[in-house]
Amino acid sequence: MQPVLPTLVSDLRVFILSLIYAAVGMVLLYLGYRLFDWLTPMDMQKKIFEENNTAVAITVGAFIIGLAIVILGAIHG
Repeated sequence: MQPVLPTLVSDLRVFILSLIYAAVGMVLLYLGYRLFDWLTPMDMQKKIFEENNTAVAITVGAFIIGLAIVILGAIHG
């Protein structure tokens, strides 16, 4: 019979590392979005939420998905 404590420690380590990677990924995604918003000539928040511009929302969504894939690849290795 295997001891339970090393398994719990290993599982806890994996859980904590997952939380750290998730936090790092979210911070990088947020910073990437802010950089994208800063580089564009319009206020995307205003265009999406006040003017209901669907094209801008789709563009931002596609950018976020693409950036998330790149961050995933960088974190995953």
